[in-house]
Amino acid sequence: MKALKVIFEYLPRAYENGQNDVKARDEMASAATMTGMAFANAFLGVCHSMAHKLGAFHHIAHGLANALMIDEVLRFNAEERPVKMGTFPQYDHPHTLRRYAEVAEYLNLGGNTDEEKLENLIKAIDELKAKVGIKPTIRDYVADEEDFLGRLDAMVEQAFDDQCTGANPRYPLMSEIKQMYLNAYYGTRVKV
Repeated sequence: MKALKVIFEYLPRAYENGQNDVKARDEMASAATMTGMAFANAFLGVCHSMAHKLGAFHHIAHGLANALMIDEVLRFNAEERPVKMGTFPQYDHPHTLRRYAEVAEYLNLGGNTDEEKLENLIKAIDELKAKVGIKPTIRDYVADEEDFLGRLDAMVEQAFDDQCTGANPRYPLMSEIKQMYLNAYYGTRVKV
């Protein structure tokens, strides 16, 4: 949580000022260390699986690919009664909506319900991405729609089989992965 707060505060400064803002760069180095320690003590999920394939199939850098998928994955994981549970369930359902709401609360993003807090978190993430020059859709980086759609099924299958997918709190169906890719490509909720 602390790393998230630091990132929201200092990433725009580090991006805008580069080497001229030593404080922002130092804070981002600390945030990167904290997130690295968190990664080492937890599993990744379907966002990384899907980002791995965006990189492999369309040469999108991994961090950017994660940024392009994060909105869809947050909404997907927030489902309180998933069709299929993750591989390591210690609970009757994932409780991810509440956990995302806790992140929004920690960042003081407002909202009255957990659903509102999730949407405020996604809005804040989107605003942060815009501040650091990340365009909103996959289509902004993969303009050839025919190429994207032609590779989509292979990308979906490989993302489903990726080692990170099994650790996601909500285990995705291949059709759900495909839907997330399409939503992230077009920037809207489209139906397969």
